[in-house]
Amino acid sequence: MSTANGSRRIVVIGGGPAAHRFTEAMAAREPSNLKITVLTEEAHLPYDRVALTKALTDSSVDLTLGDAALWERDNVVLETSAAVNRLDADKHLVHTADGRSFGYDELVLATGSNAATLPIPGNEHTHVYRTLEDVRAIAAGIEVLAAGLGRQPVVATIGGGLLGLEAAAGAQSLGAQAVVIDGGKWLMGTQLDEGAGQAMGRLIAQTGFTVHGGVFPQEVTLEEVEGTKRVTGVLMADGNHIAADMVIVSIGVRPRDELARNHNAALEAAGLAGPVFGIGPRGGVEIDGHCATAVPHVWAIGEVANFEGMCVGLVAPANSMAEVLAAHLQGGEAAFTGFDTATKLKLSGVDVASFGDGFARTEGSLEVVYADAARGLYQKIVVSSDAKVLLGGIFVGDASPYQSLRPLLGRALPAEAGAYLSALGGEVPDGELPDDAVLCSCNGVSVGSIKDAVGGCGSCEGSEPVNDLASLKTCTRAGTQCGSCVPMLKKLMESQMAKNGVVVSTAMCEHFEFSRSELFEAVRVAGLHSYPQIMERFGTGSGCDICKPVIASVLASQTSGHPMEAGLAGAQDTNDRVMANMQKDGTYSVVPRIPGGEITPQKLGVIAAVAQKYNLYTKLTGGLRIDMFGARLEQLPEIWKELVDAGFESGQAYGKSLRNVKTCVGSSWCRYGMLDSVAMGIELELRYRGLRAPHKFKMGVSGCARECAEARAKDVGVIATAEGWNLYVGGNGGANPAHGQLLAGGIDDKTLIRYIDRYLMYYIRTADKLQRTARWMEDLDGGIEAVQRVVVEDSLGLGAELEAAMETHVGNYQDEWAATLADPQKLRRFRSFVNAPEQADPDLHYLPERGQHRPAEPVRLGATISIGAPTSTQEQS
Repeated sequence: MSTANGSRRIVVIGGGPAAHRFTEAMAAREPSNLKITVLTEEAHLPYDRVALTKALTDSSVDLTLGDAALWERDNVVLETSAAVNRLDADKHLVHTADGRSFGYDELVLATGSNAATLPIPGNEHTHVYRTLEDVRAIAAGIEVLAAGLGRQPVVATIGGGLLGLEAAAGAQSLGAQAVVIDGGKWLMGTQLDEGAGQAMGRLIAQTGFTVHGGVFPQEVTLEEVEGTKRVTGVLMADGNHIAADMVIVSIGVRPRDELARNHNAALEAAGLAGPVFGIGPRGGVEIDGHCATAVPHVWAIGEVANFEGMCVGLVAPANSMAEVLAAHLQGGEAAFTGFDTATKLKLSGVDVASFGDGFARTEGSLEVVYADAARGLYQKIVVSSDAKVLLGGIFVGDASPYQSLRPLLGRALPAEAGAYLSALGGEVPDGELPDDAVLCSCNGVSVGSIKDAVGGCGSCEGSEPVNDLASLKTCTRAGTQCGSCVPMLKKLMESQMAKNGVVVSTAMCEHFEFSRSELFEAVRVAGLHSYPQIMERFGTGSGCDICKPVIASVLASQTSGHPMEAGLAGAQDTNDRVMANMQKDGTYSVVPRIPGGEITPQKLGVIAAVAQKYNLYTKLTGGLRIDMFGARLEQLPEIWKELVDAGFESGQAYGKSLRNVKTCVGSSWCRYGMLDSVAMGIELELRYRGLRAPHKFKMGVSGCARECAEARAKDVGVIATAEGWNLYVGGNGGANPAHGQLLAGGIDDKTLIRYIDRYLMYYIRTADKLQRTARWMEDLDGGIEAVQRVVVEDSLGLGAELEAAMETHVGNYQDEWAATLADPQKLRRFRSFVNAPEQADPDLHYLPERGQHRPAEPVRLGATISIGAPTSTQEQS
């Protein structure tokens, strides 16, 4: 059957990722006699449902899939707001709710799935997390609640799976208090085993989520206010009531197979014989390996398709089905062989991934496990009975091995399985991936295809080699959906470029051709002093989240400028801009400097008074300082003034700079102390305070080899010996801890400071963006020996210049808190709202007969807003 002009008519029902991929795949083959009509009930172009959380937190984000030009082709028609409500397979017609009919030669069901709901009282007052309209309604609802309640709204998410946790994280990012309710014993029970679930629970608790597990909800409770019912919480089966102002249900999806079911029912009701659709026991339209249903010329792909008894709501199998069907309709022999259920989740502070047979259900399989639930760390690799073939894995807390292992699924590992457990501290083996290994599972892109593209892509105009990540993603589609393969994609691209004899670009980002170290030198030589000057001279566009903080750091290192100065403030992230660490509830922490951990009783009293006055939670940090949490934006200057007046200054806990110098009591009190570690620690902290660097750095000074200050775990560590000071460099904690390496031994005070000056300035000038000292030294050709030649032997002749640069920093240092307090223009930034002035308006008139009274003190608004979105979670010790 065909149209009058002989073209072949394909109708696609659905407007999700599966429908988009199928249409794109068919159009790419450019058949001359093909007409594709896509019917979607939504009002949007097909969009990326995987990225819905972006739309929740940013209403302006564009999630449109692929190139919108696809829908402008002459033989491709997209009908939006076209809900299909009836299928007449005998006449090859589909009918829409608005009365239109569309004939087809081939019909593709890509109707996807609906969010499952709960059959409990009050369910009609809950939200689901499935479409753009859903997330926009949630965002609008949270905004209304926050304004109407005058407090932080509580949003309860029922469901502890992937989407449930994403929904909870999105609600939290909008200022709500997140509560997760899950009937399972642990979160993400479909993807994680019990050990991983315990670690996951630990990490989730640290994000600020409140988790209620092991009990099922029984009712969404309501109250009536002025004729309108509003949510008050969730009543659990055990009688416990969980208070909430909004409830989101995210307990899974159900395939939208109603067209197939209605077709079967209509035939049965009419007593007609004819082919009927096979429906899976748990729903979904049954298909074979070519995506064909039991009804001729009707196919099914994506979440509605039931293959071998399963429907899976993941993008990778949906894309695979779409490609298989497109190839089959063009005469190919491709077949769908099964589901790839690999998943990866990245929330703030939570890194989770699972793939393959993570539960070790394969007969004879072996498990290689590292578990530390207290740290929220769990890594498991499942291998065959001979411990050679990779069958699957689960990672919580540190999912970095996932990127290397995922392409090796079903293959012999090039090293022992335990070598891939990064939690043990070793480096993941760097083996060569076979060409037929799939690097991007979402789009089915193999290693060989990526290598071909880097060498010269035959499918691109002119077959020019692809030598940048953006072009490689456009050419191959790898890394364009979930993005979890991008690190491996970049690594493979650079490796292949090196093999091809092509110089690998060290460009910082798309706006700068320079690396960080090259930009540092260019700015220094050119004598530039502001962000706009640098962009005009060396950059393109307006910058991004990668280059802006780097430029701010470079300028701070060279000019000692205040982070809120004109020409610099726009490049800072939130924490640097407000000189405090933003916390998850929108408040800030305040950390005054306590050099060497030495403090007087009088200063302790001031900290206690400030914390009590502003109702701040106080905590001793691991770096001998006191952290005070819960300050509102407009309170920061008030708190700083009291602290500055008492002799304190900013502890720089918010910056990529010196955090602190940890000391033991040294020779002043300890019977083992050889040198005065406290005095040296104070001298070092006062010298290097406020020094901006590519990454935060810490120091430690120990008075003897017993190492009570843990100096060798610091970026700069100093240990007293009978011969003098031993200087260690390149140590740090974090995800990949490293011990410091000996740079010089038995040196005096003056030499020690000279070497530290040189070391830090050499690091600041040459390290990459966000590169810690340990990783910087690893990347240097020659490692510690190279550093010794530059710092100790002055092999480059830069010693005097590096020392002079440090003296410039010391001479120009200013306390950022005190400088802010002295500048009325800077203080204007510390208001929650621009219409909330410091003093009450004297012109306001109050009506006592209506209960209005002028407040005794200026009204303080409790709500806060951030000045820019935080770019990272920063350690505060």
